[in-house]
Amino acid sequence: MAENKNTQAEAEILDEGVMQSDIAIPNQMLPKHLYLIPISSRPFFPGQVQPIVLGGEYWTETIQKIGETEQKVVGLVYTGNVPAQETVIDDFSQVGCVGKVMKPTVQETNIHFICQGLQRFRISKWLSKKVPYLVEVEYPSEEALTIGADDTETRAYALSIISAVKELVLANPLHGEELKNALQYFSPNEPSPLTDFAATLTTAAGDELQQVLETLPVLERMQRVFPLLHKEVQINKLHGEISKDVNSKINKRQRKFFLREQLKLIQKELGITKDDRSADVEEFEERMKGLHPPEAVADRIDEELKKLSFLEKGSQEYSVTRNYLDWMSSLPWGVFSKDKLGIKKARKILDRDHEGLEDVKDRIIEFLAVGAYKKEIAGSIMLLVGPPGVGKTSIGRSVAEALGRKFYRFSLGGMRDEAEIKGHRRTYIGAMPGKFVQALKEVKTANPVIMLDEIDKIGASFRGDPASALLEVLDPEQNSDFLDHYLDLRVDLSKVLFICTANQLDTIPGPLLDRMEMIRLSGYITEEKMAIAKKHLWPRALKQAGLKKKQLKLSDAAMRKLIEGYARESGVRKTEKQLLKIVRKVVVQLLEDPKRKLSISTKNMEEYLGRPFFKQESLLSGVGVITGLAWTALGGVTLSVEATAVPGKRSGFKQTGQLGDVMRESAEIAYSYLLSNAVRFGVEEDFFKNHFIHLHVPEGATPKDGPSAGITMTSALLSLGLRKRVKRDIAMTGEITLTGKVLPVGGIKEKVIAAKRNGITELILPESNRGDVEDLPGHIKKGLDIHFAGKYDQVVKHLGV
Repeated sequence: MAENKNTQAEAEILDEGVMQSDIAIPNQMLPKHLYLIPISSRPFFPGQVQPIVLGGEYWTETIQKIGETEQKVVGLVYTGNVPAQETVIDDFSQVGCVGKVMKPTVQETNIHFICQGLQRFRISKWLSKKVPYLVEVEYPSEEALTIGADDTETRAYALSIISAVKELVLANPLHGEELKNALQYFSPNEPSPLTDFAATLTTAAGDELQQVLETLPVLERMQRVFPLLHKEVQINKLHGEISKDVNSKINKRQRKFFLREQLKLIQKELGITKDDRSADVEEFEERMKGLHPPEAVADRIDEELKKLSFLEKGSQEYSVTRNYLDWMSSLPWGVFSKDKLGIKKARKILDRDHEGLEDVKDRIIEFLAVGAYKKEIAGSIMLLVGPPGVGKTSIGRSVAEALGRKFYRFSLGGMRDEAEIKGHRRTYIGAMPGKFVQALKEVKTANPVIMLDEIDKIGASFRGDPASALLEVLDPEQNSDFLDHYLDLRVDLSKVLFICTANQLDTIPGPLLDRMEMIRLSGYITEEKMAIAKKHLWPRALKQAGLKKKQLKLSDAAMRKLIEGYARESGVRKTEKQLLKIVRKVVVQLLEDPKRKLSISTKNMEEYLGRPFFKQESLLSGVGVITGLAWTALGGVTLSVEATAVPGKRSGFKQTGQLGDVMRESAEIAYSYLLSNAVRFGVEEDFFKNHFIHLHVPEGATPKDGPSAGITMTSALLSLGLRKRVKRDIAMTGEITLTGKVLPVGGIKEKVIAAKRNGITELILPESNRGDVEDLPGHIKKGLDIHFAGKYDQVVKHLGV
């Protein structure tokens, strides 16, 4: 109904005979009061004829008021870039153009009419400050507009403007024949309308044209218009040169295209059926439409298409060429997906998919922020290092989703042939491009996120070294010209975001590691595993089995027992396996009794999972027993060190527990340091002379190495010499020297998490690792009493012996 009313009201406006006459009004007949309409794009000039479109509902009353006036004219005033319906009186310029409204029509909800500019006016007083705007105006005299019109300089400017307008009309094909004819009606003797006409031909900014409109003296007005007109001529000349250059480059290719099209039409008229070769050629040409290959690639494709059209279909060369063109035309040459560079959305996606790992998320957000600031994420290679099951691969997927890019993953584990990276020569039977070209073909964009999984497990053989082949791919300075052996062309990989994953760094070649930005992912503590299991793993396990939450419930206490008793690893992979095991057993029970509702608690968990793999055992304690902290590829672990003394006439020192060379040296250093400082620490002078010392690290089947157990072994020997126990819930890590200095070690975060997971409340760490501890999240440090030692004397103070 509202639309009908509006249409009827607008029709009534036209029926009243609004602007029935198309005859221009003499200047002396112009009214002193004008209704205004704002013009937002560029000002209107006297003598200009142009259609104007108004929103019907908003300007209906204004049009009605204009229709009720005798002269049927409107004041057009420039308001800058402010939309017409948002205009306030402060946006109106002081000088505008009065125009005659002709041939009004209503189309849909808009009012269309043609307006002819008549004369400048200046607003002297506002009579209505809201729609419909009504003002009192002043018109400049004819003398004011023609001051200096008879000057020689004015005539020279007029001739220059006419010449420039003619040049502009010839250079720009958009100016039609009517405009050329209209130019004949202007002469140097009437410079004022000539100047206004020239101003309307330019594409100058609205503010510059408004200054021209406000300038009354004709000579000064010409001095403003001529530079704008000259600039327009230069732009059109440059446009013509660019067009000519482009046309010359595409002319040869366009000619070939037209000839091929003519050949197709001739074949169609003669009834010649297409053979398979023609069908293949057409298919490849159709694929290349919409792609933007480099010139070298386009030339190679043209050469191969020519070759294909002459080869016999049954020949081996035809098959090789066809496969090559199939790959070349399937790659996304010049096709890029638009990056979503919103940092807030990226943070939201990372928080949604991952619990904890705040330091890792911050690093990724910082990485994305740099790309967002420079409006491009390219030439970057990230390396995510951490134990299995901590979410390295899923973080890569989240980054791809946050950027709005396609994601492609392949594993490098066990890869031994460099042709997997750089492709085979296409002369070989069964030759294929390398993995990176295959990835681009699958994702159909030239800027995906490619994840190289298990880069630390890449191998080498007589077929080559894939790690060396990766050096070109993962170097931002080189991968813009990556050479694939199969394509035998340069492929631009500089827009690809590479994310690599590894469990350890020892097996990654140094030059390759140097090209990547490393981000470490440590293991999870029990609270973080609980959150991950409740929000992600348990709902996923129920969904995979088709169960509803009300059919099977798992209490928080049961979840904690599962994590601590059955899945005490750094990641959450074993946790998920145990949850799936519970679900499978429950499904068997539900098949027997579908209406049954089950609940898993700490009491009945062993019915589903059996006995716990890990029991809540107290840490080893006693004289000569110290708990140390170690780092492994699977995360941090606690490591007990035992020392015992065998009475006898000879002294000596023995180490067992499958220790590596570095760890054996640490044990020797600890023994020598304590032997030389025994009396100072209160050990009997003859204790080490009359006893054979045996140092053992339990779990002898597991190889152990590294210097970080130095202060642990020293403390075990000191406890043995003093025949005193150390504190029960204390653990330590740090390298020791012969002079008693405590040196920094690595893997602090993993070791602290391992200590907290095992119920240890007090730690002794090297002073140089204080910064690493300060960087740890607060929930990891909560409940821990951490001491720092730069010398072994400071370690002794906290042992409680």
